[in-house]
Amino acid sequence: MNLLKALATVGSMTFVSRILGFVRDTLIARVFGAGFATDAFFVAFRIPNLLRRISAEGAFSQAFVPILAEYKEQRTTEQTHALINHVASFMGLCLVLVSILGMIAAPWVVQIGAPGFSEDATKFQLTVELLRITFPYILFISLVSLAGGVLNTYGNFSVPALTPVWLNLSFIVGVLFVAPYFDHSVKVLAWAVFVGGILQLAYQLPSLRKIGLLPRFELNLHDPGVWRVIKLMGPAIFGVSIAQISLLINTIFASFLPTGSVSWLYYADRLMEFPTGLLGVALGTILLPSMAKSFVDKTDDEFSRLLDWGLRLTFLLAMPAAVALAVLSMPLVAGLFHYGKFTILDVEMTRQALMAYSLGLLGLILVKVLAPAFYSRQNIKTPVKIAIVTLIATQLMNLIFIGSLKHAGLALAIGLGACFNAGLLYFYLRRSKVFKPQSGWPKFLSKLLVALLVMAVVLKLVAGTDEVWLHYHLLEKLLRLSLLLFAGAGSYFLTLWLLGIRIDQFIHRTTQ
Repeated sequence: MNLLKALATVGSMTFVSRILGFVRDTLIARVFGAGFATDAFFVAFRIPNLLRRISAEGAFSQAFVPILAEYKEQRTTEQTHALINHVASFMGLCLVLVSILGMIAAPWVVQIGAPGFSEDATKFQLTVELLRITFPYILFISLVSLAGGVLNTYGNFSVPALTPVWLNLSFIVGVLFVAPYFDHSVKVLAWAVFVGGILQLAYQLPSLRKIGLLPRFELNLHDPGVWRVIKLMGPAIFGVSIAQISLLINTIFASFLPTGSVSWLYYADRLMEFPTGLLGVALGTILLPSMAKSFVDKTDDEFSRLLDWGLRLTFLLAMPAAVALAVLSMPLVAGLFHYGKFTILDVEMTRQALMAYSLGLLGLILVKVLAPAFYSRQNIKTPVKIAIVTLIATQLMNLIFIGSLKHAGLALAIGLGACFNAGLLYFYLRRSKVFKPQSGWPKFLSKLLVALLVMAVVLKLVAGTDEVWLHYHLLEKLLRLSLLLFAGAGSYFLTLWLLGIRIDQFIHRTTQ
């Protein structure tokens, strides 16, 4: 399997999803702005979405895929299917209970997740109502994650990568066509989450049936494979999802800040998630099964080459993304969100958060590449220790920055915490001699720095002043943003080409 081709496939599918995500967020910003109702919804959505990232895409995927890869290589198809059945059945039952408890305990969950909302009874009650609608999303999306893990392990990366499109389409249809029929129109966003979860699960089932691994309800608590997954999953919650736990704590802090702070952080985070998902999630998705296979096959050299390949691509693509987000913070926020009820104040506050986030983009993506290196080897203790230290460091930075930088300080703490996390993960990989970098890194990085400098100058010249972006019309904004995209990417990759970097240098093949 050509990993670069697989990355391009996953990246292109993710790109479609992220573009629809921007359409969705632009519509939400235009119709609802950044205020009372959106703060309530974003908290109600963030809580089950956080649990999804921790239990489903985070800890569960990192625990389940290495075990599944081992079964695929060393067991029969029947034994592998039985493992999938047992894990899906146990996980489904647990998540049904979690969803029911979450709906019942919604007032207490909101009190913990956004304690500042309790000062406004109407805002608090609306958040509780929205949370009760969105909480079952954790059930649907966790099963989606299980299905995606199976498909990725068997070489089907495109279907899981395209799956999030259905959530975005649910939002878009809800805002455009269904919202007028609701007494409180923001509730349509909560129902869009519920419906989107069902659609995503339904979309993946035919692909599982095609490879003969569609799960059946078959509860077997004596299956040692199930308990191995659970044993890995427990501590992996800390190791994989530290950034998400920090985001939840940030929401708690933000709930005490001026109205709109939660929404400003959300919109900035959405812009950050574009490169994070396009590159970080895609690389982690592709690398985890391959690294797990190399561990099972005891091919340490291949494991090291895989990780080196992933790190080089991360630097190659994440660094220009970080520079672009910082330089183009005003054009991006104004171009995508400054419509309808989204005011100039909202633009400025979101821009501040985005600039703070951009400082940590490289770290956020590196964590998604480095953490799977540990979990593919079923090493839980090291990333857990690192995660705990990172969480403490991030909250200390929150306390330091929030006084002077307000909501932007919370974003800065998340980014710097991710860089700290990535640095420690890399240090321990090198110290344990699990990873040995290939030759040529200093020369490679020096070429990247030259290309980044050229790109930054080009973007600044083409973008013009920040103020003009507040007055362009929608079509003009989109055309100018497209021009900036081509100018930035063109100048960056042309400079790299002139410096001798070629695409075929990043081709890496593995046996599936």
